[in-house]
Amino acid sequence: MASARDSQHSLFAVDAITMAGRHCRSCVMSSAALRPLWPVLFVILWSTGFIGAKFGLPYAEPLTFLLVRYGCTALLLTLLALAMRAPWPGNWRMVAHLAVTGLLVHAVYLAGVFSAISHGLSPGLTALVVGLQPILTAVLAAAWLKTPVGPRQWGGLLLSLAGVTMTVWPRLSIGHDMLPLLLPVVAALFGITLGTLYQKRFVPHFDWRTGGVVQFTACALATGAVAPWFESMHIVWNGSFAFALGWLVLVLSIGAISLLNWLIRHGESVGVASLFYLTPPTTALMAFALFGERLTPLAIAGMAVVAAGVVLARR
Repeated sequence: MASARDSQHSLFAVDAITMAGRHCRSCVMSSAALRPLWPVLFVILWSTGFIGAKFGLPYAEPLTFLLVRYGCTALLLTLLALAMRAPWPGNWRMVAHLAVTGLLVHAVYLAGVFSAISHGLSPGLTALVVGLQPILTAVLAAAWLKTPVGPRQWGGLLLSLAGVTMTVWPRLSIGHDMLPLLLPVVAALFGITLGTLYQKRFVPHFDWRTGGVVQFTACALATGAVAPWFESMHIVWNGSFAFALGWLVLVLSIGAISLLNWLIRHGESVGVASLFYLTPPTTALMAFALFGERLTPLAIAGMAVVAAGVVLARR
């Protein structure tokens, strides 16, 4: 009897802790005092993705790397969702919408960026092409979602684009042999742009744990079907690759993507997209701190211009 009573008390304790955890997360995410911090934290976490790729890509081909990343993320989110009794999508239509957003935001975007960089496209040119996302989002949001974009927002977006160009200009290299590599980056640009707009339109509200399971499972299945046709699937397992994989799974695929989903749900499409302008300057600062990459006066001035443009676009 004592054992049964202890077991029952333990179950009650677990339920209480789970409910308290859910309540605390809700309070933290919705706190008016903390809301301004989430965009800043998102930019910092998202920018580390390029650093993680720099560590991991020497030891695995891009699609193979992404396949392992998607699989690990889906597994961890499944365990987390089951442990926390998270609500699952209510119908198959919602599952389909989540799968589409996952394929666009994760599979198409990351495959394009990783493939281009691994085949020699300069990070500066990659950042510049992907940096067109906020302007493309503004154009498509006005046409598809009927989201009004005012003169101040347009001015902020164009100012930020100029700042991104200034930031990456010292590392920008364009040659005739680079032109074919622009195709996957352009695909990545349209993937993340259409994916965020699609999510805002069709599935803005979903649980980040179970929704993430659907999204990353869809990405793993799609990438697993394509990767063997183009890659050897060989991985050099060592500490550097394990660190890069763990960082990209925990910090990017779970942490940053959860914040992105929250921002899409609570913000305007153009305002959220403008945050991506801050990624190249933040990545440049991280590369300076971690790898000793040089920061030119032009790049530093570009960072200030980007920040001013983002503030203007988000007003």
